[in-house]
Amino acid sequence: MLAAGTAAQASFSSISFAIAVLAPALREEYDLSLTQIGVVLAAEWVGLTIALLPWGFAVDRWGERWTLASGLVLCAAFLAAAAYAPSFAWLVVLLGLAGAAGGSVQSGSGRAVMRWFSASERGLALGVRQTAVPIGGAVAALVLPVLETPRAGLLFVAGFVLAGAVAGALVLRAGTEEHLEATDVEITLRDRRLWLACWGSGLYLVAQVAMMGFVVLFLHDEHGFSTGEAAAVFAIGQGLAAVLRIGVGHWSDVLGTRVRPLRAIGVAVAITLALVAVLSDSPSWLLVPALVLATGMSMAWNGLSYTIAAELGGRRSGAAIGFQQTVLSAIGIAAPVAFAAMVSGTSWPIAFALAAVFPLAGAWLLRPLAGY
Repeated sequence: MLAAGTAAQASFSSISFAIAVLAPALREEYDLSLTQIGVVLAAEWVGLTIALLPWGFAVDRWGERWTLASGLVLCAAFLAAAAYAPSFAWLVVLLGLAGAAGGSVQSGSGRAVMRWFSASERGLALGVRQTAVPIGGAVAALVLPVLETPRAGLLFVAGFVLAGAVAGALVLRAGTEEHLEATDVEITLRDRRLWLACWGSGLYLVAQVAMMGFVVLFLHDEHGFSTGEAAAVFAIGQGLAAVLRIGVGHWSDVLGTRVRPLRAIGVAVAITLALVAVLSDSPSWLLVPALVLATGMSMAWNGLSYTIAAELGGRRSGAAIGFQQTVLSAIGIAAPVAFAAMVSGTSWPIAFALAAVFPLAGAWLLRPLAGY
């Protein structure tokens, strides 16, 4: 169950990383500005924002197995169509539709994993499940530079997503223990703790988008790295992120609290991103380790945020996870466009420094949940 949920999520998570790795080639093929690249990166998040909460309700109502699989099959179809997009506008639309369809995996795989583990194991289990994101990133970073064109890259990702759908359909259990009524959904969305947890941790995403979406482009444009070399740096950061997600999940199980380690990570993310800002014009032997560390740290928190939402939701965990992911997606729409515009209007160091402020604000917002 854990392996199938992780594999399904990894296939979908590879999409946004694929766009980041393919950014230099996409810019050349479609003659895009840096701000337009930000729009392309945001397209998947737009689709997710619209669809995540309905997918969460669907998972609670009809179960994980076929909800997850059907969404990923549609996602793969839209990605295959995006590979043949005739223009920038069509590329954005099709990536948005792929994000909307693939949103089924967020609640589906998370709810399935949560139901199989007790509270004392859940932080580690969902931490392992959340390694799907850096795994997807590592696959994209290692495979896509070898392929010759953006079309080949998008077709590869479409096949990867289809494989994730098959894994979910074969392994995840069908059905749910109980059906939920509309009042159950209302109770979930009225929980003040859920809102604080989602928006507080959601501010961490600004730093993550800065590292996840722009490291390859930054190294390519500012330091003369080839796409393959820049993607290799990015892949090492994904490996560190996977280790950290498992580690902090287990740490939260040992401590018996999710929020305390989540807040500590927010401070650490801010520090590492500030270090990148300071070293952004430095030689590669100084800059690359800072980028790897910041990439890993900026992605270490997701499992804890996901676990908090699932545990607060209880039997309505699908809806709670859907809401949490909707908040992240809403922030994810604005973050890449705003970061790209900030780089264009100022400089890379200033943009990285400003991104470092957001996880600090998120850690402060989480203060009322410190005992949880």
